[in-house]
Amino acid sequence: MGAILDKITEFIKEILQGWVMDNLTTMFTDVNDKVGTIAGEVGRTPSSWNSGVFSMIENLSENVMIPIAGMIISAILCYELITMVMDKNNMHEVGSEFFFRYLIKACIAVLLLSYTFDITMAIFDVGNHIVTRAGGIVSGSTTIDVTDTLKTMFDSQIDTMGIGELIGLGIETMIVSLCMKIISLLITVMLFGRMIEIYLYISVAPVPFATFSNREWGGIGNNYIKGLCSLAFQGFFIMVCVAIYAVLVSGIAVADNLHTALWSVAAYTVVLCFSLFKTGSLAKSIWNAH
Repeated sequence: MGAILDKITEFIKEILQGWVMDNLTTMFTDVNDKVGTIAGEVGRTPSSWNSGVFSMIENLSENVMIPIAGMIISAILCYELITMVMDKNNMHEVGSEFFFRYLIKACIAVLLLSYTFDITMAIFDVGNHIVTRAGGIVSGSTTIDVTDTLKTMFDSQIDTMGIGELIGLGIETMIVSLCMKIISLLITVMLFGRMIEIYLYISVAPVPFATFSNREWGGIGNNYIKGLCSLAFQGFFIMVCVAIYAVLVSGIAVADNLHTALWSVAAYTVVLCFSLFKTGSLAKSIWNAH
């Protein structure tokens, strides 16, 4: 009779161990997938993220914003000419070099407006290059070896657990996995929100670019460029956050207490979410964009 009970107990333990291992496999696989997904999303340029949206934004910029930018340039150039005449004693002290300087300034203003979209995209191409390089390092150094990790956990802790402890661990893994999926959804929302913010920035690019030709108004254009750079480099900070998260989660395999380690993973995931939402303000503070 005792042998039969032992067999039944062993059978139940094997089922529970398989359940726990399946949950842990799903959890670690989700971590690897999320690291790869985030690396892929933040590494996309506005043109490659969604070609349809990008085309619409480009048309809006060219057909709606460029005429407004042209009016701004005209107003600025008129203001510059009036200021130059008044400063030079109603043209009594004006030499040919002043008109030459004025002409050069007008040409540069028009040239900048003509290549606004190319300059804007170049900034994000640089950001994409940085994120891609960082993504290669992060993906290579933080990918969790699911098979080895689970083997270590099974040999060191799970294999010696009783039925009650296995049931508790299985419930914990389910809760932690659910939390990670919810946080994963929030991270996806953040990534989509960042890209929409980028499209909004791009759509009005000609207007701030039109202000570069004036010293008083040039701060608008300078701050706009800083904002673009902060959005482009935000992707790098996102990659760093994800790399730190992946390294912390991979440490669960060598933890002394698996229960504590699982809740630590849940805490790491929450911290990751908050950190990702803070990357935007961090990038803006570094570039002094406001």
